[in-house]
Amino acid sequence: MRTEIGVLNPADCCTPMARPGVTAGEAASLAALFRALGDPSRVRIFNLLATSDQPICVCELTDPLGLSQGTVSFHLKKLLQAGLIQREQRGTWAYYSVRPGVFDQLAGVFQQEGATR
Repeated sequence: MRTEIGVLNPADCCTPMARPGVTAGEAASLAALFRALGDPSRVRIFNLLATSDQPICVCELTDPLGLSQGTVSFHLKKLLQAGLIQREQRGTWAYYSVRPGVFDQLAGVFQQEGATR
Protein backbone atom coordinates (compact mmCIF):
# COMPACT_ATOMS: atom_id res chain seq x y z
CA MET A 1 0.00 0.00 0.00
CA ARG A 2 1.35 3.42 -0.89
CA THR A 3 0.51 6.69 0.77
CA GLU A 4 1.99 8.93 -1.94
CA ILE A 5 3.45 8.17 -5.32
CA GLY A 6 6.73 6.36 -4.74
CA VAL A 7 6.47 6.38 -0.92
CA LEU A 8 6.01 2.98 0.70
CA ASN A 9 4.17 2.65 4.00
CA PRO A 10 6.59 1.85 6.83
CA ALA A 11 4.32 -0.99 8.00
CA ASP A 12 4.72 -2.64 4.58
CA CYS A 13 8.50 -2.82 5.09
CA CYS A 14 8.65 -4.44 8.51
CA THR A 15 12.22 -5.65 8.54
CA PRO A 16 13.07 -7.95 11.44
CA MET A 17 15.22 -6.18 14.02
CA ALA A 18 16.90 -9.41 15.13
CA ARG A 19 18.90 -9.99 11.98
CA PRO A 20 22.27 -8.70 10.90
CA GLY A 21 22.75 -6.04 8.30
CA VAL A 22 19.68 -3.81 8.54
CA THR A 23 20.18 -1.26 5.78
CA ALA A 24 19.85 2.50 6.18
CA GLY A 25 16.55 2.41 4.25
CA GLU A 26 15.16 -0.40 6.41
CA ALA A 27 16.22 1.45 9.54
CA ALA A 28 14.46 4.59 8.29
CA SER A 29 11.24 2.63 7.65
CA LEU A 30 11.39 1.06 11.10
CA ALA A 31 12.06 4.45 12.70
CA ALA A 32 9.00 5.91 10.91
CA LEU A 33 6.88 3.05 12.23
CA PHE A 34 8.14 3.51 15.78
CA ARG A 35 7.68 7.30 15.49
CA ALA A 36 4.04 6.77 14.53
CA LEU A 37 3.48 4.76 17.71
CA GLY A 38 5.80 6.94 19.79
CA ASP A 39 3.06 9.31 20.90
CA PRO A 40 0.69 8.35 23.76
CA SER A 41 -2.35 9.79 21.95
CA ARG A 42 -1.59 7.74 18.84
CA VAL A 43 -1.15 4.61 20.96
CA ARG A 44 -4.56 5.24 22.52
CA ILE A 45 -6.16 5.87 19.12
CA PHE A 46 -4.58 2.70 17.73
CA ASN A 47 -5.86 0.79 20.78
CA LEU A 48 -9.41 2.08 20.30
CA LEU A 49 -9.34 1.11 16.63
CA ALA A 50 -7.76 -2.28 17.34
CA THR A 51 -10.40 -3.19 19.90
CA SER A 52 -13.38 -2.07 17.83
CA ASP A 53 -15.27 -4.56 15.70
CA GLN A 54 -16.11 -1.88 13.14
CA PRO A 55 -14.53 1.27 11.68
CA ILE A 56 -14.72 4.37 13.88
CA CYS A 57 -15.49 7.93 12.81
CA VAL A 58 -13.14 10.67 13.97
CA CYS A 59 -16.10 12.27 15.73
CA GLU A 60 -16.40 9.16 17.93
CA LEU A 61 -12.78 9.42 19.07
CA THR A 62 -12.74 12.95 20.45
CA ASP A 63 -14.68 12.32 23.69
CA PRO A 64 -12.91 9.11 24.80
CA LEU A 65 -9.54 10.75 24.17
CA GLY A 66 -10.40 14.21 25.49
CA LEU A 67 -8.87 15.76 22.37
CA SER A 68 -10.21 18.16 19.75
CA GLN A 69 -11.23 16.87 16.33
CA GLY A 70 -8.27 18.65 14.74
CA THR A 71 -5.80 16.96 17.09
CA VAL A 72 -7.37 13.53 16.58
CA SER A 73 -7.32 14.06 12.80
CA PHE A 74 -3.62 14.99 12.98
CA HIS A 75 -2.79 11.79 14.87
CA LEU A 76 -4.93 9.67 12.54
CA LYS A 77 -3.03 11.11 9.58
CA LYS A 78 0.29 10.03 11.15
CA LEU A 79 -1.01 6.50 11.76
CA LEU A 80 -2.39 6.38 8.21
CA GLN A 81 0.92 7.53 6.70
CA ALA A 82 2.72 4.82 8.65
CA GLY A 83 0.42 2.21 7.11
CA LEU A 84 -1.01 1.10 10.45
CA ILE A 85 -4.62 2.07 9.77
CA GLN A 86 -6.92 2.51 6.80
CA ARG A 87 -9.48 5.17 5.97
CA GLU A 88 -12.92 4.74 4.43
CA GLN A 89 -14.90 7.75 3.22
CA ARG A 90 -18.65 7.62 3.87
CA GLY A 91 -20.22 10.79 2.57
CA THR A 92 -18.61 13.67 4.43
CA TRP A 93 -17.27 11.48 7.25
CA ALA A 94 -14.12 9.39 7.34
CA TYR A 95 -14.05 6.10 9.22
CA TYR A 96 -10.83 4.46 10.40
CA SER A 97 -9.82 0.91 11.23
CA VAL A 98 -6.63 -1.08 11.75
CA ARG A 99 -5.27 -2.24 8.40
CA PRO A 100 -5.69 -6.00 7.87
CA GLY A 101 -2.48 -7.93 8.49
CA VAL A 102 -0.76 -5.12 10.38
CA PHE A 103 -0.44 -7.15 13.60
CA ASP A 104 1.41 -9.92 11.76
CA GLN A 105 3.69 -7.31 10.17
CA LEU A 106 4.40 -5.68 13.52
CA ALA A 107 5.10 -9.07 15.10
CA GLY A 108 7.54 -9.75 12.26
CA VAL A 109 9.63 -6.76 13.32
CA PHE A 110 10.61 -8.64 16.47
CA GLN A 111 10.87 -12.08 14.89
CA GLN A 112 14.35 -13.55 15.17
CA GLU A 113 15.95 -14.67 11.93
CA GLY A 114 15.38 -18.37 11.38
CA ALA A 115 12.72 -18.59 14.13
CA THR A 116 9.26 -19.86 13.31
CA ARG A 117 6.08 -18.14 14.40
